[in-house]
Amino acid sequence: MQKKAIVTGGLGFIGSNLIKLLLKNNFFVINIDKISYASNIYNLQNIKKKIKYKFYKSDICNKKMLNMILKKHKPNVLFNLAAETHVDRSINNPLNFVRSNIIGVYNILECIKEYIKIQKNFKMIHVSTDEVYGDIKGLKKSKEGDKYQPSSPYSASKASADHLINSYVRTYNLPIIISNCCNNFGPNQFPEKFIPKTIFNIIINKNIPIYGKGKNQREWIYVEDHCRALISLFKKGKIGESYNIGTGFIANNLKLVKKIIKIYKSNFDKKKHKIKIEFVKDRPGHDFRYALNSNKIKEKLGWNQLYSFNKALIKTIKWYLENPKFYNSKQRRKFDKRLGLIND
Repeated sequence: MQKKAIVTGGLGFIGSNLIKLLLKNNFFVINIDKISYASNIYNLQNIKKKIKYKFYKSDICNKKMLNMILKKHKPNVLFNLAAETHVDRSINNPLNFVRSNIIGVYNILECIKEYIKIQKNFKMIHVSTDEVYGDIKGLKKSKEGDKYQPSSPYSASKASADHLINSYVRTYNLPIIISNCCNNFGPNQFPEKFIPKTIFNIIINKNIPIYGKGKNQREWIYVEDHCRALISLFKKGKIGESYNIGTGFIANNLKLVKKIIKIYKSNFDKKKHKIKIEFVKDRPGHDFRYALNSNKIKEKLGWNQLYSFNKALIKTIKWYLENPKFYNSKQRRKFDKRLGLIND
């Protein structure tokens, strides 16, 4: 029997990649997206006519619409990726993050509380972040169950959602699993994030901005590997549990940019044009290091990454070069207004 999956935020970066993988795995997919700045119709332009796919333009705060979709399609799983995600934006406008990442999750939980009365074969996979653990000292890696210490309005809103979900699992016995993943990169990512912004600036011959001295460290995963992990959580994950998803590849921002420049020059830059790095004022409350212990998902569920960082980076750069419509003149004007924000 064909499985049905709802993906919220399916026109975004991770959501669109997850939908493509679900379709390859013969799921019927229902995409719910309000079409915000982080959404891009281009991400799924080639699957609009597929009979195994249905799109609804809606906000997860629209409880009536969400209830209707659940009752109509009777999904086996809901992957919640609808969220405000960029730390800099959360510093400038925290209210949007409270609304989407906390109130929106509350709304989903209330809908699911009613839905499981009529559909027993159901799980929700909530996509959280490694940032809920906060700044990690030394060589330590965060484990599931470690204390949450969020540092930004973004990470605080995601931590709040995780706590709310755990309370609903315990109080109302909701069938939910939480994933906490490290930094993603790959096709379809909006160029305000660190890796696509670096690639984008190289392509259009602009300086690459780096916060502070570039010593902040992050762990990275190719988006397809993350999506494979999410599907594994649906198939094998234990309800009420949290799972860290990481690769062990950790690099500081300066070394990462130099690696991207080296790989770009070696594989794609025939003209060998000069690429410059520009150090800029650090952002408030910038966490120094994130790192995850991902032994649980590897040992309990048998998940492992397929892509090395270098292989995945080459695939990512190639995608941006082959998809200029993703940053065409109209999009570029929009990006130019937004790319003053520097990420990690």
